[in-house]
Amino acid sequence: MSFNRLTPHAIAEALGDRMKTARLNANLTQKALAKAAGVSLKAVTNGEKGKSTLESMIAILIALELTEQLNSFIPKPEISPIALMKLQGKKRKRAASPSKSNSPSKSTSTW
Repeated sequence: MSFNRLTPHAIAEALGDRMKTARLNANLTQKALAKAAGVSLKAVTNGEKGKSTLESMIAILIALELTEQLNSFIPKPEISPIALMKLQGKKRKRAASPSKSNSPSKSTSTW
């Protein structure tokens, strides 16, 4: 199912249906899932209707052992090489030549 043209409400309902399917595949009742997730029974029923808070949804996903799915849900953005260069600043490419010292020379002064 593509979420491209769905409303936020429809996407939330679809995610709730997927959580319900995962719960049933794990052979858990709503009450057992609520206890395992540390949330109320109402939080589980609301989650399956697509009306869950983000924190409750994450707790349910942890209890269903689906946290690996979060990586594909919102993948971690990679930094482009150009942006990485800007963040790192300029790096030295060469060593500096030895500078002339400001110490007095070995020759004696004519003063």
